[in-house]
Parts: sequence; C-alpha cells; structure tokens
Amino acid sequence: MQLDFFPSRTLTLYLAKLFVVRILAVLVMLVLVLLALDLLSETGDILAAPGNGQAEILQYASLRAPQLAARFLPYSVLLATLITLVTLNQNSEVVAMKAAGLSAHQVLAPLLLTAAVVSAVSFGFNERIVTRANATLKAWQAAEYGPIPEAAAGDGAAAGVRSNIYLTDGDHILSAATLAGAGEQIVLTGVTWYARTPGGIIREQVRSPRATFAAPGWRLENPVKFDVAGAVTDRPAAMVVGENLSPARIMLQSIDADAQSFWELGESIDAYEAAGRNTDEMRAKWWHRLSGPLSALLMPLLGSVAAFGLARSGQLFVRAIIGMALGFAYFVVDNAALAMGSFGGYPPFLAAWAPFLLFLLVGETVLIRTEE
Repeated sequence: MQLDFFPSRTLTLYLAKLFVVRILAVLVMLVLVLLALDLLSETGDILAAPGNGQAEILQYASLRAPQLAARFLPYSVLLATLITLVTLNQNSEVVAMKAAGLSAHQVLAPLLLTAAVVSAVSFGFNERIVTRANATLKAWQAAEYGPIPEAAAGDGAAAGVRSNIYLTDGDHILSAATLAGAGEQIVLTGVTWYARTPGGIIREQVRSPRATFAAPGWRLENPVKFDVAGAVTDRPAAMVVGENLSPARIMLQSIDADAQSFWELGESIDAYEAAGRNTDEMRAKWWHRLSGPLSALLMPLLGSVAAFGLARSGQLFVRAIIGMALGFAYFVVDNAALAMGSFGGYPPFLAAWAPFLLFLLVGETVLIRTEE
C-alpha cells in the first residue's frame, strides 16, 4: 500500500475537489481585490484620453485580469494548500487517513496531482492569453490609452505591435512609443530623435507623430525640430534620420520577451545569437516559462507541514505559518535568481531552475523529517 500513491479513488477525488474549489476561490478573491486597486490608480489616465469611457475601463480590466491571474496563481495554490490541510487536520481527517495506513506522501498525492494539472493549465493560459494581453496592454499604454495604430489592430496579440522602442545610431538616439508592421512596412508612432555631439550632449531634438522607412533612414512626418544651442523651434515639411537603422535591426532590438510565446521567444533567441547579441536575459525568461508554472506543483509540498501534527497540540497555527513562510521564501528566491540571471550573474538555466530544485528538496526534507 505504501507504494500506491492513489490507494482510494474516492479519497483522491474528494481531496482534489476540495483543493480545486479553494484554489479558484482564493484566486478570484485576489484578482478582484488587486484589480480594483489597480483600477483606482489607472482610471484617471484612461479617462484622460479623448473619447474614452466605461467601455475602455472594462477593456483595461479584461487585459489586466489575465496578468494578475497568471502572477498570483502560485500564491493562490499556496494559500489553498494551507486552508485545505489545516481544515483536514482540524476535522481529524488526516488522523483518519493515517490510521487507515496512508503515508504522508499518499495524503498529499491528490493535491500534487491537482497542482500538476494546474501547472499545465497555467502554461497554456500564459501562452495563449497572457502574452497577447501583455502585448496589447503595453501598446495601449504607450499610446497613452488612445487609439492603437491601425497596422497593429486585429489579432489578439496586437498583430505585431511593440512598444517603447529605443535605438542608437552612433551617438544619436531614436525612440518611439509604438512599432507596427514588419520589414519595410514598419510604422513608428510617437517618435523622438536626439542628435548628440560625440561627447553625448544633445544638440537637437526632433519630435514626430509618425515615421516610415525611407530606404535608407526613417522619414519623420510633420516633425518639430528644437535646436538646443539656439533655443530655436523649426517645423520642416519632412526629415530623414537614422540612416544606419535598418528594419531588421529595429525588429531585432524591439523584441519584448513578455509579449512572445514560448516558441516565438525561442526563435528570437536564435536570431539574437545569430547577430552576436547577448541572450542571457531572454534565455532566463525562456527557461522561466517552464519553471514558473511548475511552481504551483511545489506549493502542496511546502505547505504540507500544516497537515501533520495533532491540532489539539496547539502548534497547528505555527505549522501553517511555517508553511506560508516556506512558500513565500520560494517566490523571493525565484525573483532574485531571475533578476541575477537577467544581467548575467547566474547562468540562465540555473537562474530559472535552481530555486525550484532547491525548494523541492527543502519541502521533501521537511515532510520526511516531520512525519515520515
């Protein structure tokens, strides 16, 4: 019986149902509370754009909710684990299962199986919904909640729209709020060109609502040029800047890892490597696309300390706090390792997977030492 992790189908379904209901309840509660707080800070900016109203606020909520759900799903699994196990312990159901001959791993097996399913669903949700919401929301925010460029509209992934473009052409700088299209059909909006001296001092600033490829360079439409030395403003009919900035370079520079799917990001990494660019940050995020959703699988193991030990011993609350501390410690270490991997402090694979493997061993050790 000790080698059979699911000795009872009825018990497995019972525990899995309890766990799923609590995960959904906690997740909905967290998303609603955090979304309400987020709307309090963003509603003013949304309504400041001409023509925006309630529909745009609801649109923002529909784009922000998937981001919050993806971010806080592991936290929901952790809290649901503690709630489920503490309730089972208080009702002496864990004692009954142990008396029937179940080991600690057999008690946790239905929760681990449910968490594995949640991890798989989370990965699919991130790939199909969250990446598209990221791309669309960033493009909308870059347009200051105004209309997104027409070339970017259509697909749920904002059909190639990218935001916050920043490029250097020698000493000069080209920045754009959004980019739409691809190749020679690229359209930049909210463009600013900074012409600098070899010492890095800005001598001229040019602003334009729109720029297109001029082969070579980028043609600024209705530019407003400001000469810093003479404090003179000029409005030429048109202007071409950035002749060394090719469409291929702009497309390569403007990649947003959070707005690309797992497979698209892999292709972008290959393109960066072919161009001789550093890929540590992108590769760390690529690996984290796998290890991130799997963090839900760790939560039942880290929170299992709350399941065992007699409730009447008075230590149940302390055990729940220990389980919560272990879970939140994982998130702190995971974020720190990912940040270290992004700027080359850790190898990308280690940055993404070391926290998961470390806390897998910690959770298993705590479970064995306290119960088995």
